[in-house]
Amino acid sequence: MIWNEPKECMSRDERKADQSKKLIDVVKNVYHNVPFYRKKMQETGLEPGDVKNIEDIEKLPFTTKNDLRENYPFGLFAVPKSEIVRVHASSGTTGKSIVVGYSRKDIDMFSEVVARAYCCTGVTKEDIVQIAYGYGLFTGGLGMHYGAEKLGATVIPVSGGNTSKQLDLLQDFGSTVLACTPSYAAYLSEAIDEAKIDKKDLKLRIGIFGAEPWSNEMRSKIEAGLNITAYDIYGLSEIIGPGVSCSCEMQDGLHIAEDHFYPEILNTETLKAENPGTIGELVFTTITKEAMPLLRYRTRDLASLNYDACKCGRTNVRMSKIQGRSDDMLIIRGVNVFPSQVESALLEIEEAKPHYMLVVDRVGTMDTLEIQVEIDDRYFSDEMVELNKVRQKIKRKVESILGISVIINLVEHKTIARSEGKAQRVIDKRKI
Repeated sequence: MIWNEPKECMSRDERKADQSKKLIDVVKNVYHNVPFYRKKMQETGLEPGDVKNIEDIEKLPFTTKNDLRENYPFGLFAVPKSEIVRVHASSGTTGKSIVVGYSRKDIDMFSEVVARAYCCTGVTKEDIVQIAYGYGLFTGGLGMHYGAEKLGATVIPVSGGNTSKQLDLLQDFGSTVLACTPSYAAYLSEAIDEAKIDKKDLKLRIGIFGAEPWSNEMRSKIEAGLNITAYDIYGLSEIIGPGVSCSCEMQDGLHIAEDHFYPEILNTETLKAENPGTIGELVFTTITKEAMPLLRYRTRDLASLNYDACKCGRTNVRMSKIQGRSDDMLIIRGVNVFPSQVESALLEIEEAKPHYMLVVDRVGTMDTLEIQVEIDDRYFSDEMVELNKVRQKIKRKVESILGISVIINLVEHKTIARSEGKAQRVIDKRKI
């Protein structure tokens, strides 16, 4: 099922013409209504008339998260505050929050792209959607909520946390769709087992997970643990929230809502365009947003683009799963390390559970990487030789992927703190 066939299935030539017209309009809008962008463009001698088609996007300035913080709270709004009907904000570990404003038209578009995402995964108006993303300033809960309502599905707005209540609702209300972070989905799977709930008695069939990077190996674990098909949804508050892209039944990349968000993949060092299929930094320009349009926003997420038509019938470009973040990258003894690489390795090992922590430290002048890995309690009751076999198995696998030596510390079940939101996977003691 396709939600909006004219927009999701247009030819590349039609899409290029549509994107060109929208880009011209949005450049005029920000030039005349957002002093930040007018100044940026004037500094390079760029005027709105210099942008004539989508290829001219490379002439435009970049926008960074720091730009949003420096214009906190409302400095990037392109409409009067009287036209702002909702404000969201994403928390950060440092500095001010990232504030995003929405006009009525923006909210309608937000609902539209999330409804498309639901359709990508096979959700229909017959489904009951249990939304365990957080509601509030975070865009996840309300974004998924409005999209499900637009689709016509039944919404259970339980929000995040309160795991015992989540389990009750899954059983009593017969939820067929679960929307939350992948780390919380893994946690719920454990909780179901501990509560001795028979998964066959649940009606769950689809999981829509996002807000943090996760591997295909994690997807397989969650699917087996919850007896569902799991789909990847991508979004960020700065662009709109969830619904920027979503995987379909083909599970071969995430379809981007290209008629609203124009994607680029740039080399992380040169900031020049990469060829399709090459991993680089994902950059978005919002070409229909009214309240707070952004030009060439650097997400810091690493992905690739695939412009081939998908077997599902959609023609909009697909992005790969997020391969990591350029600003989450750990440099350890000169080697670039992403937590997602470690996750992929661990989840290929039968004895390892999908809960781990990376602890980076410095001994003298040498960086060390300790990986704490949960394994089944039964291994701690066996002879030490068996425990060492498991440790060496994990160590060989991880080192073969990372290319550096690591310290593997096996810990008992539930030793690593669980998260009801985004999982915290790294402790970097070098910064202390």
